[in-house]
Amino acid sequence: MSKESKIMTRLRIAIALAFAAVWCVALTSAPSAEAARFGIVPGSFDFTIHNQDGTSDLRAGAHPFGVTTKFRLETETDPRRNDPAIRMPAGANLRNGGVALPPGLVGNPYAMPQCTMDEFGKVAFNNHCFDDAQIGIATVEVNFYGGAMEKVSTPIFNLVPPAGQPAAFGFWAITVPIILTPTLRSDGDYGLTVQSINTDETLPVTDVEITIWGVPGSSVHDSERKAQYFGCSTVGAPEPCIYHGTPKAFLTTPVDCADGPLAATLSAESWKGELDFQSILTHDTAGAPSGMTECERVPFTPSVAARPSVQSAETASGLEFALELPDDGIINPTGLTQAEVKKAVVKLPEGMTINPSAGEGLGACTPADFSREALTAPPGTGCPNSSKLGTVRIESPLLTEPAEGSLFIAQTDDPATSKPGEENPFDTLLAMYMVARVPERGIIVRAAGKVVPDPKTGRLVTTFDNLPQLPFSRFTLNFREGARAPLSTPPSCGTYEITSELTPWSAMSPSDVETIKTPFRITSGVGAGPCPSAGAPPFRPGLVAGTLNNSAGSYSPFDLRLSRNDGEQEFTRFSIKLPPGIIGKLAGIPFCPDAAIAAARGRTGAAELTSPSCPAASEVGSTLVGAGVGTVLTYVPGRIYLAGPYNGSALSITAITAAKVGPFDLGTVVIRQALKVNPETAEVSIDSAKSDPIPHIIDGIVVHARDIRAYVDRPEFVLNPTSCTRTSTASTVLGSGLDFSIDADDNPVTVTSPFQAADCASLGFKPKLDLRLFGGTKRGDNPRFQAVLTARKGDANIGRAQVTLPHSEFLDNQHIKTVCTRVQFNSSAVPGENCPRGSIYGYAKAITPVLDEPLQGPVFLRSSSHALPDLVAALHSGKIDINLDGRIDSIQNGRIRNTFEAVPDAPVTKFTLTMRGGRKGLLVNSADLCKARHRAIVSFTGQNGKVSKSGPVLKVKCGKSRRAGRHRHAAG
Repeated sequence: MSKESKIMTRLRIAIALAFAAVWCVALTSAPSAEAARFGIVPGSFDFTIHNQDGTSDLRAGAHPFGVTTKFRLETETDPRRNDPAIRMPAGANLRNGGVALPPGLVGNPYAMPQCTMDEFGKVAFNNHCFDDAQIGIATVEVNFYGGAMEKVSTPIFNLVPPAGQPAAFGFWAITVPIILTPTLRSDGDYGLTVQSINTDETLPVTDVEITIWGVPGSSVHDSERKAQYFGCSTVGAPEPCIYHGTPKAFLTTPVDCADGPLAATLSAESWKGELDFQSILTHDTAGAPSGMTECERVPFTPSVAARPSVQSAETASGLEFALELPDDGIINPTGLTQAEVKKAVVKLPEGMTINPSAGEGLGACTPADFSREALTAPPGTGCPNSSKLGTVRIESPLLTEPAEGSLFIAQTDDPATSKPGEENPFDTLLAMYMVARVPERGIIVRAAGKVVPDPKTGRLVTTFDNLPQLPFSRFTLNFREGARAPLSTPPSCGTYEITSELTPWSAMSPSDVETIKTPFRITSGVGAGPCPSAGAPPFRPGLVAGTLNNSAGSYSPFDLRLSRNDGEQEFTRFSIKLPPGIIGKLAGIPFCPDAAIAAARGRTGAAELTSPSCPAASEVGSTLVGAGVGTVLTYVPGRIYLAGPYNGSALSITAITAAKVGPFDLGTVVIRQALKVNPETAEVSIDSAKSDPIPHIIDGIVVHARDIRAYVDRPEFVLNPTSCTRTSTASTVLGSGLDFSIDADDNPVTVTSPFQAADCASLGFKPKLDLRLFGGTKRGDNPRFQAVLTARKGDANIGRAQVTLPHSEFLDNQHIKTVCTRVQFNSSAVPGENCPRGSIYGYAKAITPVLDEPLQGPVFLRSSSHALPDLVAALHSGKIDINLDGRIDSIQNGRIRNTFEAVPDAPVTKFTLTMRGGRKGLLVNSADLCKARHRAIVSFTGQNGKVSKSGPVLKVKCGKSRRAGRHRHAAG
């Protein structure tokens, strides 16, 4: 780009000088007391590209005989003279003038020798500029001392430009030196504007004709060298003057035939500040508007070299891209120049994607920043240094210095964070700005490119359109390398192709595109290791999980980390099974509403960061996800919320992550996971089949999730078990197999992380059980039975409970009517919901500090593999279900014993079991209960292994007349 800028500047200078000379001559004015209109005579402005005979020459990419500009300024007759002398209006002399040339019309200031400013600045008739530096001729009409108008022809010289200018041209209008300066319209169409600024006003000029030669060194111009008042610079040299070097092309015509006639605009400003403009279109010999012709003859033979900066698979990589065009036609007097590139579309191969690691710390360049990228702006004045992606270098046959600069990432189109006008010009997630400068020549080139990742594969397509019509011989782009390089190489070894689709400015139809495929090879695996074997990549995920403080029965944050290495299959889903006894205290935590979760899925990441979707009261933790390839990842934080039913589970957790890293905002990633609480053991797990998948690609950006961390750190939420049995957290992680888009080939791998609570022996264990009978107390009665268990705060939880009733109570087999089958019991989402009502024989209620509401529900007789049916309490709340499975058997001459072999390791402050009496009563009195005291045998085993045994009295309520002694029958 920098070289192109230099070329453009030089071209502008050449053209500008020619036109500026004309304007400079027009700058002079004579004092007058009369006011008159300043301006360009209507219709006097003409701009032609022509042959030697004056006929139009609109061949594209050619070197014409010359380019001529003509115009005339307004004049008036001097009323003080009898003769029709012409004078300029008072104060209407030209101060600033310029011609905006059609884009693509360029000049090569190094095609001819350059005369120094000192040589040019000598007295007009004795200036020392040599005839080899002449590039054209200016003819001006001037008023000598208020007398008759006279036309003067004078040579235009190629000058050594001062610092900061690409070129300079000069001529003498009698005794007034005129300097013409070309500038590049870098904020527009990159055409040249040739200007004369603050032109001397001492010489009145009315009529101007300037011709710049296409090949100044050609012998056809010998007769015009040092025209009229100037002789050949070599003393005694024969006429005509001759050029002593090898002729080279100076002017080159545009190659754009598709846009029709091209416009040139003349501007003039007087010293009084009056402005006037005239425009004209390129035209044929007859004056009819006509565009460039013969574009089909313009050559376009680009070559491309491109490859990633590394040859290892799935590795952070830069990109080296070089585009070359032959440049011999730009200086060959009889040749055609190469067409400039109008549109470049570069397609990286599938598998070569954006590297998320590049996002962290990356800034963004807004359009306002981009516009501040001025020629002399220090680094960081415009686009911030943090937004730099790489470097560019442009070499041009028209410049001796390369244009050098940077490539910046553009601001994403985030309406939540971008102010109006701050979005990139394409309103896309990805875009780039390119800036290249040649400070020595005053040239800056800027261009914007759109980057579109394929939403399914992440394949990147970059498009730069309407590039400047500036000749270049070599364009080089290098994306930065290192751990935060912007690209990731393909995941496997092999040969890949980078496709470049290049459209020249000479294109006449959409099919005029040059497609170049540039192969490169990936020759090693990750970290320069061996290439991965054929088939699915390996998958060896890691898991580290556990509470930070493992003291038994205490609250502690719980951390979990899943990880994988580069070169392995990507995560698709995972399930987690927590160690038995690690549970969450749900009491006091509201659910994040389903509507809020649904709304979060459509939000921007910036909006989520500013205002989280879920209420803070439902937050239970946070996440941190590391994405990218290589040794350095980009980490994105998120929040974890407690939520309600999801995909058949009564509970769920929702991780909401604002996927905003640096300038990239990929929206909000919502992963909702169904929580399951095992009703038999109270073990908590995440069901992968009923949970959202881990996103592999978001808006075309392949995530490359490598490190997934969850921190469940709400105060007094995660409770440690009271059992110190060595156990583990288990996770079944699904890898992506060969094809991420197909679930069928996902590869499940189970990994575990050991866990063991500590200091269980320090926990006390002394539960209390109260047993009562209500109703008939006589032999043969069927009383209602109630057992109330209370536990001390801070004790170990019960692991096993066994109650043996006294001989006074037998099992009334005649009342065992309906029994629920195991199939019926487990056939619904709520255990026991499909059991026959007749199989309900009681009711149970448990109060636990981890829930706002009690666990309660019916007590069933359920079919069993034992001699008697099982006694099962199906406890429900709005959040979890727990089944207490009791085995009924008969010992010691018919004593009824019920054993709960596996009680969940969860705190229960009070548990009440009530069994029906009467016709649904399972107990029958074998004796009169009020005549003696009857004791049960109770044995509790704590989760910490401690045992508590007792013999509580079976309490009954007897009438006063039936009580014996001092209420020794334990009256209620």
